[in-house]
Amino acid sequence: MDMLVRGTGDEEVMGKFGVKERNLEGQMVVDFAKRMDMGVVNTYFQKREEHRVTYKSGGRRTQVDYILCRRGNLKEISDCKVVVGESVARQHRMVVCRMTLMVCKTKRSKIEREKKTKWWKLKKEECCEEFRKKLRQALGGQVVLPDDWETTAEVIRETGRKVLGVSSGRRKEDKETWWWNEEVQDSIQRKRLAKKKWDMDRTEENRQEYKEIQRRVKREVSKAKQKAYDELYTRLDAREGEKDLYRLARQRDRDGKDVQQVRVIKDRDGRVLTSEESVQRRWKEYFEELMNEENEREKRVEGVNSVEQKVDKIRKDEVRKALKRMKSGKAVGPDDIPVEVWKCLGEAAVEFLTSLFTRVLESERMPEEWRRSVLVPIFKNKGDVQSCSNYRGIKLMSHTMKLWERVVEARLRKVVEICEQQYGFMPRKSTTDAIFALRILMEKYRDGQRELHCVFVDLEKAYDRVPREELWYCMRKSGVAEKYVRVLQDMYEKSRTVVKCAVGQTEEFKVEVGLHQGSALSPFLFAIVMDQLSEEVRQESPCTMMFADDIVICSESREQVEENLERWRFALERRGMKVSRSKTEYMCVNEREGSGTVRLQGEEVKKVQEFKYLGSTVQSNGECGKEVKKRVQAGWNGWRKVSGVLCDRKISARIKGKVYRTVVRPAMLYGLETVSLRKRQEAELEVAKLKMLRFSLGVTRLDRIRNEYIRGTAHVGRLGDKVREARLRWFGHVQRRESEYIGRRMLDMELPGRRQRGRPKRSQTPNSTMAKTKELSKDTRNKIVDLHQAGKTESAIGKQLGVKKSTVGAIIRKWKTYKTTDNLPPSGAPRKISPRGVKMITRTVSKNPRTTWGDVVNDLQRAGTKVTKATISNTLCRQGLKSCSARRVPLLKPVHVWARLKFAREHLDDPEEDWENVLWSDETKIELFGKNSTCRVWRRKNAELHPKNTIPTVKHGGGNIMLWGCFSAKGPGRLIRVKERMNGAMYHEILSKNLLPSARALKMKRGWVFQHDNDPKHTTRATKEWLRKKHFKVLEWPSQSPDLNPIENLWRELKIRVAQRQPQNITALEEICMEEWEQTTSNRSTGTVQLTALVIHIGLLHQRYQLFQLSNVLLTWIQIQMAKY
Repeated sequence: MDMLVRGTGDEEVMGKFGVKERNLEGQMVVDFAKRMDMGVVNTYFQKREEHRVTYKSGGRRTQVDYILCRRGNLKEISDCKVVVGESVARQHRMVVCRMTLMVCKTKRSKIEREKKTKWWKLKKEECCEEFRKKLRQALGGQVVLPDDWETTAEVIRETGRKVLGVSSGRRKEDKETWWWNEEVQDSIQRKRLAKKKWDMDRTEENRQEYKEIQRRVKREVSKAKQKAYDELYTRLDAREGEKDLYRLARQRDRDGKDVQQVRVIKDRDGRVLTSEESVQRRWKEYFEELMNEENEREKRVEGVNSVEQKVDKIRKDEVRKALKRMKSGKAVGPDDIPVEVWKCLGEAAVEFLTSLFTRVLESERMPEEWRRSVLVPIFKNKGDVQSCSNYRGIKLMSHTMKLWERVVEARLRKVVEICEQQYGFMPRKSTTDAIFALRILMEKYRDGQRELHCVFVDLEKAYDRVPREELWYCMRKSGVAEKYVRVLQDMYEKSRTVVKCAVGQTEEFKVEVGLHQGSALSPFLFAIVMDQLSEEVRQESPCTMMFADDIVICSESREQVEENLERWRFALERRGMKVSRSKTEYMCVNEREGSGTVRLQGEEVKKVQEFKYLGSTVQSNGECGKEVKKRVQAGWNGWRKVSGVLCDRKISARIKGKVYRTVVRPAMLYGLETVSLRKRQEAELEVAKLKMLRFSLGVTRLDRIRNEYIRGTAHVGRLGDKVREARLRWFGHVQRRESEYIGRRMLDMELPGRRQRGRPKRSQTPNSTMAKTKELSKDTRNKIVDLHQAGKTESAIGKQLGVKKSTVGAIIRKWKTYKTTDNLPPSGAPRKISPRGVKMITRTVSKNPRTTWGDVVNDLQRAGTKVTKATISNTLCRQGLKSCSARRVPLLKPVHVWARLKFAREHLDDPEEDWENVLWSDETKIELFGKNSTCRVWRRKNAELHPKNTIPTVKHGGGNIMLWGCFSAKGPGRLIRVKERMNGAMYHEILSKNLLPSARALKMKRGWVFQHDNDPKHTTRATKEWLRKKHFKVLEWPSQSPDLNPIENLWRELKIRVAQRQPQNITALEEICMEEWEQTTSNRSTGTVQLTALVIHIGLLHQRYQLFQLSNVLLTWIQIQMAKY
């Protein structure tokens, strides 16, 4: 696309500084710029040809890349050229331009944020006592609250504002100076004054004074910040800081999102609304239409007799139970009185609420303030974030009204009996019951090679579209007293709400249809409605199961399930509830070819192979592979929400493990107690868990840390063990339930048919992987034998006693063989060591780990038990004790301990710059073929002489070389092979030839420090005198401290890399050592030095354990951190 402009008539879109002749592509660019009223920026600035050519290849130089902009904006561009040496693609070079952007000043929102009373302070006992005291004074010294609700509420609000305070109403800004104190502010002010003084009088004296104050202030600010963060993480690590920990996680999760608030929304036609007034109107329009629109329904002709009966007054124990069930820390309603107030006031609040609720019940009229609510849109985390239909509205209602609802709900539950098919919000029922029943049902049909047709029915806007007249009718038909019906009618009458969105609150509007979202009573009222509407169409469980508005219809034939679906549709839609055509789905288990699909009013229902039922994915083939993947995904979603805490290096591993156990693991284990996992699927869960833990602890697979250490550091067990534990717990729960319980019925259900040939498929039934059933009593076993002798069949005996047929047959066969039904002793020889002897030897080796096998054998022989060493080993292994080699650690005498402690205290506050100016040195010995010691290998029979299974040995040369080396944070210094015996004279010669050249090569700063340990050859008089004459600063080093020298980590890495290259002789070994040492990066050296200060800090924390003797776990962890560099 070569272009050249020389009087071509295109001056309106181009300058006169093009390159070469224009071709067809270049003309296309010019034509495009003319049509779009744009200018070619490259051609307007006079540059050398090298800064205009954008393409170079094969001796060809031309201009093919351009920047175009609006002609009206050309004046804002001040420069444009090609950056030489920077290529963005092959033969192409980067074109850059400099322009001035005119940024409009953003308008501040005129929203007046609500000032809230700081009710959260009532958690503190002193604030609670002060609130009670001031409230008593406001009531004239009385302990009893006044009977009038309006008066009481106003007094409580006014007292709360005076005692607890009120928020500013401004949005809290996340400033980095939250940790500033008065000392920091004074120091910053002194620095500003010194800078101002130097600016007014530019003398050298003022400059030096400013620089000195600047260094001092920087040091003070750094210490203050470190102290504040230390206090923060100490508080988070304590039990009292748990709530702050999760609040910090939520805050960091919000800060990590690109969009924290959605301030613009789309209207019904898809146009984006930006003004605050239009956004508020849209929110009001959407929810007003949603909560006041009824579906078409038939008017009821028949009536129902109301239950007129006397209703008891509200009792104090009812109020206490309701108050105990209310959780603290919830968002307050429009009346600004949280439940914490009533909990704080104690018995006085119970008396007042009992009197208030009794008056409401008798008058059938609740306070007008309770009719108002605030509706908050909550995003469903799916779909367009700017579409109102993807938000769920939750109402913030008066907490006192919720207390009243809980009292009424407790009374209604005693009167109304809900069908067994309803699992939603029912006592002793949960989602797990329904999921378990459905999975077992599908498994039974799969194993029997029979078809099972399931339709998952979903209702559109179920809670929001319940007709109020149907609600009153269903309550009366369920036997609810007319008094409670009128009370609820008053509760829903004239209810009003406002929508609270990101741009403020909308105008108030009425709510005349549906149930209250967020109400304590609404779930039970919805269950009453569904119970009455489905009375004529529902079948027994498990053919029909309901969880609120989620309905499952099962049948053995497609025609039957289609007929049942149509009956459900007719029963629900004639009363104002509508079946969703898009979300209702159909699934067939053990499907045969050509089974087709079902239809709903002539429309085909979507046929699926998997369905997410109550949060758990069920598959038509009865497998759980998709569910495992969903659980892994759910775990990662939970991990990302708290990753701001889990990935914080300053938070302890114990706290990270606790956050994982309370947030991430429950999401991964949800519903898995109802499935039987394969080992591969358990491994998939375990891999995901370990990835999360490694991310959290800052460890990668390259660090070569075993998973046991990772789990032990975070105090987390294997996920597979947790799944089995949950399954066993669930199975025990099922077995303890009554025989009519749906889980028991599903386990005992037997279907005609035979399973297909081959290996049995994975099953949820107890015979496969769960557990052994509870042992039958001796009376039951004898009764089975008596019935058998009476001539009854095994099936008849099983049905009569509620025992499986296989169990009955086993007991009868046992009786025929052994003439008894008692448990027989286990086969094989009895254990030689009694349980008491096991405890004795375990206690012995725990007290003295160096106890030998012979000592234990002799102790038992004196006690009368003769055993072998193998028996002792197996017994201790079962107790978790293994025979291992003792780790070698430096011997620390008291003088060494105090020397190390003194060293740590002296260098505790040294900055990183000081450690980076240290030249570290030491010697090491490297073996030719690794360590010349015993090495275990896994080999086959007669393969002992294979090269992979042997350790090469050498006859001459000792099989090793000794090296001396040094390094600093800037990189490695010289590496010298010591060919003669290492003594004081040899060490003196090495230093004189290599120390100063290494420091110069590394460009050490003035005043650099040399480090070597207290080996006798390092501390000879000649060496000390030479170092003193050369004026080298030597770092005072404590004795017996190899774990403090960071060069040990580099030696370890060098030995690993040398062993991987497998040198065959001493010469090759030396050459490889030199090559690998030169390849040591400066990043690794810097990271190794930086961790020296960390080791010192950790050493001071280990004063309780031999004062600075680092434990094996700690040393392993330090090696992990060093390996990162």
